[in-house]
Amino acid sequence: MPPALPKPPPPYLNAMTQQDDAGGAAVVRVWDRGVRAAHWLLVLGIAASAWSGFVLGRTWLAWHLAVGVGVLAVVFWRAVWGVLGPTHARFAAFVPHPAALIAHLRGLPRRPRMRHAGHNPLGALMVLALLGVPALLGASGAVALGGMLKQGPLRAFLSYDLGHGALGWHRALAIMLLGLIALHLAGVALESWRGRENLVRAMLTGDKPAAPPFVPVTPARARPRLAAAITACGLGAASLGTVALAALPARGVPPAVPDPLYAEQCGACHLGFPPSLAPAATWDRLLGDLRHHFTADATLSADQVAQLRAWLDANAAEHWDTLPAHLLRTPAADGSLRITDTPGWRRRHRAIAAAVFSAPPVYRRSACEACHADAASGRFAPQRIALPRPGAG
Repeated sequence: MPPALPKPPPPYLNAMTQQDDAGGAAVVRVWDRGVRAAHWLLVLGIAASAWSGFVLGRTWLAWHLAVGVGVLAVVFWRAVWGVLGPTHARFAAFVPHPAALIAHLRGLPRRPRMRHAGHNPLGALMVLALLGVPALLGASGAVALGGMLKQGPLRAFLSYDLGHGALGWHRALAIMLLGLIALHLAGVALESWRGRENLVRAMLTGDKPAAPPFVPVTPARARPRLAAAITACGLGAASLGTVALAALPARGVPPAVPDPLYAEQCGACHLGFPPSLAPAATWDRLLGDLRHHFTADATLSADQVAQLRAWLDANAAEHWDTLPAHLLRTPAADGSLRITDTPGWRRRHRAIAAAVFSAPPVYRRSACEACHADAASGRFAPQRIALPRPGAG
């Protein structure tokens, strides 16, 4: 009688059972390098995004955008690996059936007799949420960037109002993501206790204890080369598309070249404020009394005034769709003609100490160019802000 053949390993073991480094209990390789790398890169990326968005403020927008793009790239890779990766990386292995989810919820108060090698039903839903919400954050951020700041691949298509609405969703989703992370950490702590295993360590090493037993799953073979090719092609196509779309003219942005007469007469004494920074009514009032132009006599001929009035009226704030145009088109309630007295300007600069405006190199509140490298264009991009320290000039 021929000897009996050894039984094959159970199907839920995605890798060979082995002794741990200390020669103790047997462990099973559950999380491959692709899953672990995606997990910890998302941890770092989301932390950096939250810090730059909630704490550092708008002057760190360039960093916030760079980190956000990196997070989207990792989410894309994890989505591809969720289809082509090994057993426990695949969505098909852990996306729960409603009955399995209900059974898992009912069993939460007790220690399980069998564990899930990969994600349990609640953990699976959390994984989907922690991939889906960052993707929505990226989409809403791109809409806000294109609509409000006229930057990025959507700047040629979106209005300020749409971008402003997307910014509200972006902030709400960011808060939602922080809440999901808190729930995720609580779930990790609970499942580590229930299953008598260190899930944080498992995500670092990839290994889990072999006992108690795992719930069986159908094994799957990873296809890393195809996954890498799809990821590279997808990210490459997205990069090329972004560059091509970002090169299109932005919607509702005023021309950068001022009227020659305006540049000569107004730019001789101070920054030639782009006409998109004030409504037509404000410009009309300024031209109506040039003899008492704040503290100077700026009298011009009738023909010059008529030329300036036509150009300023045609390019005033109500004709453009930029953030500064929307922010500053409401004049001061007391009738002041100063841009720095408008409610929008005051609201935008309320967190800046008064000493910054009175000390060099700024000296006065109307010296926009001291902090905004692109002030002459009327764009006032957050990435172009360099707030000086009092006395630094």
